[in-house]
Amino acid sequence: MTTIDDNPTKVDVMTTPRPAAIRKPNKGKRIGIVGDVYRFLATGKDTDGKYATFEAIVPPGSGPPPHIHTREEESFLVLEGEMTFQLGDERIVAGEGTFLNMPVGSLHCFKNDSDKTARLLISLAPAGLEEMFFEVGTPLAGDAETAPPPSEAEIKKLLEVAPRYGVEIKVPHE
Repeated sequence: MTTIDDNPTKVDVMTTPRPAAIRKPNKGKRIGIVGDVYRFLATGKDTDGKYATFEAIVPPGSGPPPHIHTREEESFLVLEGEMTFQLGDERIVAGEGTFLNMPVGSLHCFKNDSDKTARLLISLAPAGLEEMFFEVGTPLAGDAETAPPPSEAEIKKLLEVAPRYGVEIKVPHE
């Protein structure tokens, strides 16, 4: 059985070892997390835990603080707009079509320093970290393009939950 936009469709099991995940444009579970919108295209449940892929809609000024993943690699493809990435001490301004891969254990972050909303395709391997986003984020309507701004409660919850998922968030000191 194949899932297309979360509606079951029968498929010959001889050609498909497990259900395929197919998401049509603007379909897939959406959550708001610290001001960004994440639309999940494939989760660990879809890939036997091998990877997760999602689209991120990042408004101007938004993006996570520097952090380190201890379990997974994270890759980014800039689909629209421009994003500023940090990898260790290096700052990378990435335009449309730029691909970046952050190895396990690398200090990194991204921020939309432009005045236009950006879209990214993000993949995590192996999967699992998407469960943190589901735990912390706010479910959004299927066509949502914006998320509520980050609240103090959401940030506090993210800082509490992240270590359970092997993420070390580097909070800026003021």
